[in-house]
Amino acid sequence: MASDAEAPRSKLRWLLLLAGLTVLAVGVGGAGGLYMVATIEKAVTEKKKLEEEQVQKVVAYDASFSLANIGTVVTNLASPSDVWIRLEASIVVKTGTFPNPNPIAAEIRQDLLGYLHTLSVAQIEGPSGLVHLREDLTERVQLRSKGQVRDFFIETLVIQ
Repeated sequence: MASDAEAPRSKLRWLLLLAGLTVLAVGVGGAGGLYMVATIEKAVTEKKKLEEEQVQKVVAYDASFSLANIGTVVTNLASPSDVWIRLEASIVVKTGTFPNPNPIAAEIRQDLLGYLHTLSVAQIEGPSGLVHLREDLTERVQLRSKGQVRDFFIETLVIQ
């Protein structure tokens, strides 16, 4: 009879042990997840701060430079023609080079519009396509401004 009474106790011990291990696993998993979320949030915050500092360094590197917004360029691509591209960009110009940077920004915007209209989706796919696009746009900006623009930034690029 002693063995009959120990069988339910033995099952109860195993169930309690399994329940305890389950609670422990849930606790460790939850703590690990919270730690990972905090680490990722910290990394994202630091990355954003770094990017903002880099832009500010470029602009504040020399007080004789200023940031001018080109505006928004929206056009369809050459292939396929039902795909649209939206680009927002800025340029860094030497202060005093252009008494009013709006006319040169408008010329650059029109030049970018014409160039973007000739692209196909295949040309701007992937990271290397984006790098080539930025290089091509920077070159066009340099040509249009006769070398007076110091740098070109793509702020937003949406392909839809």
